[in-house]
Parts: sequence; C-alpha cells; structure tokens
Amino acid sequence: MKTRITQLLQIEYPIIQGGMAWVAEHTLAAAVSNAGGLGIIGAASAPPEIVREEVRKCKELTNRPFGVNVMLLNPNAEEVAKVVIEEGVPVVTTGAGNPARFMEQWKAAHVKVIPVVASVAMAKLMERAGADAVVAEGMESGGHIGSATTFTLLPQVVDAVSIPVIGAGGIADGRGLAAAFMLGAEAVQMGTRFVASKEAVVHQNYKNQILKAKDIDSVITGASTGHPVRSLRNRMTREYLQLEKQNADFMELEKLTLGSLRKAVVEGDTVNGTLMAGQIAGLIREEKTCEEIIRETMNQALELFQQAGKYC
Repeated sequence: MKTRITQLLQIEYPIIQGGMAWVAEHTLAAAVSNAGGLGIIGAASAPPEIVREEVRKCKELTNRPFGVNVMLLNPNAEEVAKVVIEEGVPVVTTGAGNPARFMEQWKAAHVKVIPVVASVAMAKLMERAGADAVVAEGMESGGHIGSATTFTLLPQVVDAVSIPVIGAGGIADGRGLAAAFMLGAEAVQMGTRFVASKEAVVHQNYKNQILKAKDIDSVITGASTGHPVRSLRNRMTREYLQLEKQNADFMELEKLTLGSLRKAVVEGDTVNGTLMAGQIAGLIREEKTCEEIIRETMNQALELFQQAGKYC
C-alpha cells in the first residue's frame, strides 16, 4: 500500500510504532521496521549517551528506516536532538512540547519531523513550523493524552493541514486502520498493540494485564494537574484518584507515581506500577510477533477496503 507517508518514510506499510517510554527500545523498533513498518525508539527522559547506544544497537538489527521519539520536556532534549543528527536517524517524532527550536537543524540534516498533536491548532502550528507530517492522537491512547477522541480529532486535522496525517489512539487491528483511512489518515500509529508483542522487552506481567483487560479497564489520572494519563486500573490508580478527590497538592501526587512506569515495565509490579495502555487493550487477546501484527492488520484492512466497494 502506497501513501504519502510510506513514500516519505520509505516504508512498506503505513504502520508506525508508538515511541513509548521504557517500552520502545531498539529490539522492538528494529522488529517493527524489519516487518515493514516504522519502528520508533522512545528517548523519554534518557540521557543522550543512552539514546545514542539504542540507535546504534537498532542499526545492528535492521537496515531499514526507524526513528526516535524526542520528548521535548526532557532536560536532555537539546543533546538528544543532536544525537539524532550525528547518528543519521532518518525520522523523529516529538511529544510534550513544540519542536520548533530544533526544526532548522533537523531539516538541514534531512531528518523527517513528525510531531504528535492533540488539537487542530497544534497541527496547524506544526505545519507552519515545517513538520513533514503530524500524528493526530486521540484520547483513547495510553499514556499522556489530550481531550479529543480520535474519531473527532482526525478528520478535523486532515481538513486543517495539507501535510500527511497519521491517525493514533484506539487502533490495534485492520478495522482501526481502515477506519482511520476513511477519516483521511495516510498511516496509523499503534502503541498498546506493540506492547503485547513478542519482541517487546517488557515484563510479562505487564503484557498479561493488557491481554486480560476488558473494554472499561482503563482510567484517566492526573486530570486535576493538567497532565492526564491513561493507564489500566490498579491499586495505584485508585489511590491517585482518591488523592485527587481530596485536592491533594501536585507534589503529593507526583510522589505516588515517581518511578511507577519503570515498576510496571521492568519489575512487573502490576499493583503499584503505572500500566500505561489505551482503551483498545480490551481488544488485544494474544501476544504476537511484530510481523504477525503488521501482516494481519494490513490483510484485514485490505479486505475491508475491498468489501466497501459493494456499498457503492
């Protein structure tokens, strides 16, 4: 399938893996790229030398394009931006801020820049700043979220900008991809689906929580702080929500979640850890390889596109 995104990124399939903190490391990124999608290394708050190491390890596992997600609130963001250029990373996705201050140097190095946006206003701002494409991510997604759903956000962003748009949030199979394309997307980004992949180097306890999740098992915490996060329900989320109801101050809330994502991903603590996952977790029932996920997603989507013709 050819779209402006597959041509821009030189990938076989219009599927991008989300740059999830503590999850999106070189093994997963390489597996997704080798399967024909675009794998992403999540820099998160990692120091630049760690990001450089991850990039080099990824190059050892694949000769296909991959990218790095730069979290712009990271105190090391400037150094990470330079690592991307020095290591010849072809694609950058960005989150948690405005990448405008890095745009000139990235463009000079021929890096394709794809910011993740949660509003039409931000999408238009990113287009003016020189972004090659944007990811329109709805609040169905796991992790830090906006306030609009994918179904409403995606077509509005498509109408507002001329650059290609990637749909994200609540997508885990070919039905989701087909729906996103009907709304104007030219690729999709999937996160939670790839957490439950065989190549994802995360604790099995974390994967199991996704695999047994039901449709209503995710919850939003942090709304009172202005930084809402979607994750699966557990004791930590219940305590957090209770503190929010009691109008606890920001530092008390931060103390509860400090290091909690690492607890879930690395230590497998499903009680006190933050199990970031999207609402689509309830659809995921089996751990599969990245190749299986991408192949099955594309086959299902293509079949649906063909079936759609009977309604014309």
